[in-house]
Amino acid sequence: MLILEYKLRANQQQQSAIAEAIRTAQFIRNKALRYWMDNQGVGQYDLQALCSQIARDYPFAARLNSMARQAAADRAWQSIARFYANCKAKKPGKKGFPRFQKDNRSAEYKTSGWKLEPDGKRLTFTDGLGIGTLRLIGTRSIATFPTKQIKRVRLVKRADGYYVQFAVQADRQIEHQPTDRAVGIDVGLKSFYADSDGHAVANPRYLRKAEKKLKRLHRQVSRKVKRSKNRKKAIQCLAKGHLKVQRQRKDFAAKAASALVKSSDFLAYEDLKVAHLVKNRHLAKSIHDAGWYGFLCWVRYYGALHGIPVIAVSPRFTTQDCSGCGFRVKKTLSMRTHVCPSCGLVLDRDQNAALNILALALRTAGQAGTGSASVEQNASGQSTSSGRKRLHSVKLAG
Repeated sequence: MLILEYKLRANQQQQSAIAEAIRTAQFIRNKALRYWMDNQGVGQYDLQALCSQIARDYPFAARLNSMARQAAADRAWQSIARFYANCKAKKPGKKGFPRFQKDNRSAEYKTSGWKLEPDGKRLTFTDGLGIGTLRLIGTRSIATFPTKQIKRVRLVKRADGYYVQFAVQADRQIEHQPTDRAVGIDVGLKSFYADSDGHAVANPRYLRKAEKKLKRLHRQVSRKVKRSKNRKKAIQCLAKGHLKVQRQRKDFAAKAASALVKSSDFLAYEDLKVAHLVKNRHLAKSIHDAGWYGFLCWVRYYGALHGIPVIAVSPRFTTQDCSGCGFRVKKTLSMRTHVCPSCGLVLDRDQNAALNILALALRTAGQAGTGSASVEQNASGQSTSSGRKRLHSVKLAG
């Protein structure tokens, strides 16, 4: 599924209608969730059938397209299904019991309730909310895809305006240029990541750089009278500041992951549990600012597009063990150099960890053989014969 996003050019009346659609979707989702709480044995189709009853009971809900109402009920079921899955898997800690939404920011249409103009630059909503025709602002033309391939149209509210997302059913594949290069990476806070060849990418620290400005915007919000127009304007400026940091972090992670995958035939990384790492109150802000989880998601995504093996290994002792002889050298966070008393190897600690990660991934892949699911399947679960060939050539070269 390919997601294409465009900014919307809408007047004040259209913005109010979009906001009404988002509020209605939130109302239907919460109604569906309450129905599930009050009745035993409720399933997904029961919640979809409930949408018709909600439309009869509440005239404002009937103005929203019928498939959009079903999509709102599907959102409630997704949270319920996730809760069931966590309970069945006996996930430790909280299981994620579904909660009522208070600040929904999107509404989703399926295959009806909207019409894309032939030029691909305008989108018309045909339900009873009166949104009308909206101008699409973007660089890529949605008209290049047949309308039948567009499975979802999502209206999204952000700090700097309203956006529309098209979920297009399309298979995307990139022809990978072989490099005969196997790489292990170790993410960190000093460097964003260091690879097994000794290359390091600097940590951009976007939140730290914008922190002074964001603190000033926070003070301006605190000084305004509650529920006043000036306070709303100050909140809007603060939200735009955070949105800029979010976009910078996402752009950097995507570009860094793309460059890393293009230059590799085999990738290995630590299977980090970021949710556990951020429990350290001294490092939580820096870990969130680094955005490791998003970066690794992009690595797996581009690995699937290029058809190369991307292997996750356990992070246990990858920093402590010597990549030369395997001797375990205890280190504190302040010790940035690996010095092995057994074989005399002196190396940057991040490169030493990256070498251990690569060796562990190659050993795991070699033990599993060509039938390994982790090697043969990409992130989308599809078999990649080209990935097996490149893995074989990398192992022979190594």
